[in-house]
Amino acid sequence: MTDLKPNTLYQLSVPVFSRYLHQLDKLLSDMQLFVQQKGLSEADLLAAKLAEDMFPLGQQISTAIGFSLRTCLPLAGKNIDTFSPDSISTASLQLQLQRSLKCLQLLSEEQFEQGCPAKIVTQAGFADLSLSPSEYLQQYMLPNFFFHYAMTYAILRQQGMPLSKQNFDGYHQYPKGFSF
Repeated sequence: MTDLKPNTLYQLSVPVFSRYLHQLDKLLSDMQLFVQQKGLSEADLLAAKLAEDMFPLGQQISTAIGFSLRTCLPLAGKNIDTFSPDSISTASLQLQLQRSLKCLQLLSEEQFEQGCPAKIVTQAGFADLSLSPSEYLQQYMLPNFFFHYAMTYAILRQQGMPLSKQNFDGYHQYPKGFSF
C-alpha cells in the first residue's frame, strides 16, 4: 500500500476504488474456478439473489464496478461512462472491470483539483440529489459501492463459495479451515 497524501478527493476515491476493483477481479477469478470445480452453471450463479426483491449476483458486481466511475468521473469534471455490459457473464464483467480500472488509472489529481464542480447532481433511486463533492464521495458513493461489493461477497458465500475476510479486503489472513 502506498502512503496516503493529505485527504484529497482523488486520494479518497481513485486508490480506494482501484484497490477494491482488484479485489473484485480476484473474486471473479475465484468464482470461475468455483464454478468449474463444482460443475455449476455460471448463468445460475450470476442469477443468484439474497432475496427476491434484490439484484442478482451479476448485477451486484456490475453495479459495484459502475459506482467506481460514477463516483470518480464527476469529481474529475468528466462525463460518466460505466462500461456496463449489455448481457452479464463473467467475461463481460471482467471486461467492464478492466475498462473501469484503465479509466481510473488515467485520472489525475490535477483533474480533480481543476475540474471538480461545486455541486454534483445525481439520482438516488427516484430522489434527485445535489451534493457537495465531499458529501457525494463520502456519504453517498463510497457507501453505495461497498453495499454492492458486500452483496457480491454475501451472495457468493450463500452459494457455498468458501470465502473469508481476506477475499473481501485482501488484508486479513486466516489458516486454511479456520472458522469462528
